[in-house]
This record gives sequence, C-alpha cells and structure tokens, in this order.
Amino acid sequence: MTVDRNVTISRRGLLGLAAGGAVLGAVGAPEAQAQPVSTNANIVIIGAGAGGTALANRLVRRLEGADITLIDPRQDHLYQPGLSLVATGLKPASYVVSKTTDWLPRGVTLIAEAAEAIDPDAQTVATSGGQVLAYDYLVVAPGLVLDHDAIEGFSLDLVGQMGIGALYAGPGYAARTWEAAQQFTEEGGVGIFTRPATEMKCAGAPLKHTFLIDDIARTAGNRGKMEITYAAPQGALFGVPIVAEKVRMLFGNRGIRTAMQHTLKAIEPGEKRATFTTADGETEMEYDYIHVIPPQRAPEVIRQSGLSWADKWTDQGWVECDMATLRHLRYGNIWALGDVAGVPKGKTAASVKWQVPVVEDGLVAAIAGTEPVETYNGYTSCPMITRVGRAMLVEFDYNNDLVPSFPGIIAPLEELWISWLMKEVALKATYNAMLRGRA
Repeated sequence: MTVDRNVTISRRGLLGLAAGGAVLGAVGAPEAQAQPVSTNANIVIIGAGAGGTALANRLVRRLEGADITLIDPRQDHLYQPGLSLVATGLKPASYVVSKTTDWLPRGVTLIAEAAEAIDPDAQTVATSGGQVLAYDYLVVAPGLVLDHDAIEGFSLDLVGQMGIGALYAGPGYAARTWEAAQQFTEEGGVGIFTRPATEMKCAGAPLKHTFLIDDIARTAGNRGKMEITYAAPQGALFGVPIVAEKVRMLFGNRGIRTAMQHTLKAIEPGEKRATFTTADGETEMEYDYIHVIPPQRAPEVIRQSGLSWADKWTDQGWVECDMATLRHLRYGNIWALGDVAGVPKGKTAASVKWQVPVVEDGLVAAIAGTEPVETYNGYTSCPMITRVGRAMLVEFDYNNDLVPSFPGIIAPLEELWISWLMKEVALKATYNAMLRGRA
C-alpha cells in the first residue's frame, strides 16, 4: 500500500505502525523524573472527564502533600470519540462506557456532586450537596452542555424514531441514532445532516456521520435511492481552509449536496419537516432522516461564575483564558481545560492530550514560585472518517497550519486505511493512556 510518493509500507507494516502508535500512546514520551514539589495547597478540579482525570493523575505524581479534589456527579466516563462509531453500527454502546472511578488515582478525593456555584473572589466552590470547598488553585474542566431545547420540536425521546438521530447526546442515543440511520440506508429517501452555529466539540463529527451513512448505503447498493444534504450555518465545510476544500471535493464526487449558511431552527417530527434560518429568511426542508447536533455552551455554573469572556462567545460562556497557557486572564490561580476553555481551537480529546501538560506545568510552577515553560499551540486532531476502512488524519493548530504527527508516512489529506486504523484501534489506547497521565 502506497501512502505517499516516496514511502511504501506493507499492510503488515502499517499494522505494526498503528500498534506502535498505540504503545507509544500507552507509554508516552519519556519524561524527566522531576523531584516532586512539596506543598499543602488545596487544588479543586471541576470535572472528571478526559481533562480533569488526566490532570489529576499527573498532579499526584508531581505534588507531594497537596489536597486534590475532583467534583463530578457522573458515575460513567464516556469515550466520546467513539460515539460516531456507535451511531453507524460499527461499535456497541458499551464500547464508549467505563466507570469514572476506574481512572482516578489514589490520593485524590472524588465528590460525586455537581459544582453549583463558583466564587473566584472568595476562592470557593459550592456543590449541589451543600458542600463549600475552599481552594488555593482551581481548574475548570466540566465539559460543555448540549442545548437541545434550542431546536423547536426536538426532544431526546424522539431519537431513533421518525427518522431522527442525535449521536452527541450519549451512548444510548448514539445506538438509537443508528436504528434510524440504518432504516434510511436500507429504504432511502432524503437525509439532512446538520451542525450548530456555536463552537462545538469535534467539528468533524457531523462530517464523519455524513460520510459513513453515505458509504454504508453504497455498500448495501442503496445509494441511488437517497438524496443527502449537509446543512450548516457556516460558509465553509471546515474551519481549516485546505481541509474544507478537500471535503468539498469529496462531497462533490459522492453526490452529497450542501446547504451552507443554514441554521437548524426547528423540526416537525410528525411531518418530517425541518426549518432553517438563512440570510434570506426561513426555509423549510423535508426529510426522511435528519441528524441533529444542537448548539453547545458552557455549563450554567461557568456562565454564572464571572469567569466567562465578556466580549466574545457571549451566548456560549467559554472561560476567559490565555490561549497559550490556558490560565485565566483575571484570576491567576484558575485554569481552563478542555471543551470549556475559551480558545479558538481545541474541543477534541486530542487537544486535551496537549492541554493537560500545559495546565500541569502552569499550576506546579505557580506552587513552586517558578516560571512555566509549556504552552499550547492550538493542536487539534480529527481522524476524518470518509468511508468504512478509510480516513484522513487531519491535525492542525491555531494558525490553521497542518501539523502531521507522521510526516512522510501518513499524508493528512489522503483517505488511508492506516488513518482509519488509528481511529479504530490506536486512538482509544492513546486516550486511555492519557487518562492515566501517561500520554
């Protein structure tokens, strides 16, 4: 199999490369064994998702004597990059579910309650159970919320019925999305695939779902019975221009229509009709299958805390922080991590992998009274699945420059089996290693 003009690797060699990538992810790059910093600091982390869990695992090795507390009510930890596979019948719902406590290190306290209020001046966090925790340092990593109520006529109870899908809502909903999508791939009709106007986690996910449903229908010999439209509020198919152009070409080759600058406003489930807002007013589109991705916002506790940006993303509430250090611009003992961070890129699990060491370095430096050295360059990775068994490994930074991890081996804008394998096999191993603080 040829992956670029100069490098040819056998299928067995590619398997070895993918396995090696997984092992590298599991082990991580060799780290200098820095002397642990002694401290009695109280550190509170809001959120035990990918970012909060990975950071906690790293901090217990870097700090001696610190009081580290995680606040999160969720019993289940979700491997969210796998939801797109569940929603196309490629993985069961159980593939993305584990227990939150399975990943937490000894020496960290988990409060299984929601953070209800943050007072950055008093340096306290109040929980839904009535506890008030004082902190010296705070890391906010609660993820984001899906604003399904913003779509008139939509309800999560409808997912899997009447041609409605919504893979972002969780593993059960992703599985039910496949029930609706599978019927569409078998019977045909009109399919509409949407994305929101807000910032969103993994902006490639709606494209992946579109590509995969198209491919599954082709494999079944039913593509000729359907019409597929990708409807999005933006003017381009992806935020990185060169990637947007590649997707545009692939959509053109596969007969996937686009309705750009179309924002989903409402659905009428009984009539199978969707209403979109456009620059020219509202327009209606009928469908047999529609995939709904709602607006996404910071959790209410963040938006009410005074930590959000005041002059941008005002309807979404992302945390005001320095784009390189992720440190809050007004409260020097607070850092943002993951989806909630108000930075131009970085709402993917791969981004979290690169953000966590930056927050760790900044926090430890603050405790030790030294200057931090790590910075985040906006690294975001999207294994863009284009067919079952093929993907493009798209990696980019704040400047929209492609930053491939395997230059000369994996061409970022080619549909390759090895890129699919990275998504299918190596990515989860790397993700699990990250949770352990080892990648």
